[in-house]
Amino acid sequence: MKEDLALGLVRVTEAAALGCAKFLGRGDKIAADEAAVDGMRKYFDVIDINGTVVIGEGEMDEAPMLYIGEKVGMQQKSSFEVDIAVDPLDGTNLVARGLPNALSVVAVAKKKCLLHAPDMYMDKIAVGPKAYGTIDIDAPIQHNIKCVARALGKRVEDITVIMLDRERHKDLMDGVREVGARIKLIKDGDIAAAIATGFEDTGVDMMVGKGGAPEGVIAAAALKCLGGEIQARLSPSNEEEIKRCRNMGIKDINKVLFIDDIVKGEDVYFAATGVSDGDLLKGVVYHSNNRAKTHSVVMRCKTGTIRVISAIHDLNKKVITV
Repeated sequence: MKEDLALGLVRVTEAAALGCAKFLGRGDKIAADEAAVDGMRKYFDVIDINGTVVIGEGEMDEAPMLYIGEKVGMQQKSSFEVDIAVDPLDGTNLVARGLPNALSVVAVAKKKCLLHAPDMYMDKIAVGPKAYGTIDIDAPIQHNIKCVARALGKRVEDITVIMLDRERHKDLMDGVREVGARIKLIKDGDIAAAIATGFEDTGVDMMVGKGGAPEGVIAAAALKCLGGEIQARLSPSNEEEIKRCRNMGIKDINKVLFIDDIVKGEDVYFAATGVSDGDLLKGVVYHSNNRAKTHSVVMRCKTGTIRVISAIHDLNKKVITV
């Protein structure tokens, strides 16, 4: 795939973030999500890819745009065929309530290289590159913390574990406290939480817990670019979800999914733009004269390149160009 695809993807996430950030704290998560989807969809049309959305806003009858199976990109004969995973607004509730850590994200890989994860829960554990190879999703949380601490050269009590603030995570919280490590609880947005493990200055060492499977795939793409690790297992809650897994070609529902099972190969790109301020990126800031500032990160697995981009946008002149 082309190197300039990375910068094209940043334009996609910037457009989504600029659209939905205006709804910060206004209590309307539906309007915020619609604005993010609309901005993202328009900018996909000028990228030279033949893309298929494999993780998106839902099925065709549930979402007018960026639905699973939708074709995006310029769709030329010479365009690369790719799978695309999108979350135009990871953290709709965060934006509606004016809370931190909302992101606009997109992941791209060669066709048939992204897990087509059904919309259900997934158990996850994730770490950054220095702790690669030290985690085991089937091991007690206490054991994983000790292994990660050893790999990072930290005391156990200095390890920070991030997870969603949910009742279902009570046993995990008790285990972390039992061993003496620190816990950082978040309201929503476990994509940002997983990615934070890959950046030392976030102070986050490990992400654990049960969250959305689609979000797990997007986080895996970012962690693969960073050299980090994620292990996961689908967690269907009823027979209908089990049937959905099988219809999507997932035969062993209980299988532990390693990062290479979720994201295959090295032709992988990830881009994210902050919507509200977070551990990873600052949110959109609106300036005078209809200008706005965004902060983004874009990664390419094949080269290991990680670009952090700060951009000023003149919204009076914002037009979509090839």
